[in-house]
Amino acid sequence: MPFVEFIAGWISGAIGLAVGHPMDTIKVRLQTQSIYKGIFHCVMQTYRHEGSQHKERNPDKKASLWSIYIAGCFSGLMQVLITAPIDLVKVRLQSQHTSHLERDGAKYRGPMHCVAVIFKEDGVRGLFRGMWALTLRDVPCFGLYFLPYELTCRMLTEKGKQPSMHVILVAGGIAGVVTWACATPMDVVKARLQMSGAGGRLYKGTLHCITASLQEEGIWVFFKGLLLNSLRAFPVNAVTFLSYEMLIRAMTASSTGCAQD
Repeated sequence: MPFVEFIAGWISGAIGLAVGHPMDTIKVRLQTQSIYKGIFHCVMQTYRHEGSQHKERNPDKKASLWSIYIAGCFSGLMQVLITAPIDLVKVRLQSQHTSHLERDGAKYRGPMHCVAVIFKEDGVRGLFRGMWALTLRDVPCFGLYFLPYELTCRMLTEKGKQPSMHVILVAGGIAGVVTWACATPMDVVKARLQMSGAGGRLYKGTLHCITASLQEEGIWVFFKGLLLNSLRAFPVNAVTFLSYEMLIRAMTASSTGCAQD
């Protein structure tokens, strides 16, 4: 148990440091250098001179599709430990039916109560039920997520120019639909594992869930919810990518203006 606590503490500490490090960098620079007018100015100057590839973006210099895929896969892997418990609680709460609640009372009265019940029944490990299925869904699909977006933007945008708002919306929507078409099979498995022992059938693990579902319901079981996923994915991801691109352009313009001042 002490070893498990050490590993859990080490991982959680590393995640916390990664999340807090950017603001810690800004804090140190404000404390040790007098060239900045304030927090926002420090952020903009740091981003402009040392930040990502988005500073003064050159449309002719594009990242390779392979590097985009690898970056997406890595981002999918990094967020699993954080999203697994949150996604589990979401699925448990969404699976409660009104008729059942009225008859027997709610097992989960809210997100925090759901966490407490799962922790009481299954311990810390229970909060990560379905994590491997979530990993198998998110790692390759996060990599895939950015490819159709980049490809669509490149095909619909003249060389040397930035994608227009309409192109971004279309590309973002297509990226969402394509990604969820690939993610839905493991999404089904993940949801079934997350409900295992909580009103759903018991499964021994990811592989058992896949084989049992296939034997009992056929191949199409892995595409349940695909239509809904696609209908949701297009507008959600269209708006997501548009917001991202507009914010990047606004921040880049602001940093340029600050530099000129």
